[in-house]
Amino acid sequence: MQKVGYGKIEHLLIVKGEPVVHPPPRLYRHHRLTGPNQERREQSLPDFLLKQQILRLFASLDRIQDGIVATLQIRDGLPYDMLMEEPSRT
Repeated sequence: MQKVGYGKIEHLLIVKGEPVVHPPPRLYRHHRLTGPNQERREQSLPDFLLKQQILRLFASLDRIQDGIVATLQIRDGLPYDMLMEEPSRT
């Protein structure tokens, strides 16, 4: 998310509350024309505190357990909102 900066991750598989990177999700980077497009400074640090948005994302993945995050919006290297794919129950 820090490398994407602004953009989204699509089709992120969640198994037992953990994101799965094989198959890899699709990454989309939004290149801003009216503001900075630099990487977050935390990316170069050996250690840093996790922000509330990351903790909320982890808590959501724990609740989901198994599923697909259709879209995870990223703003300033942090998760902003998430659209879940759910099976239809007809």
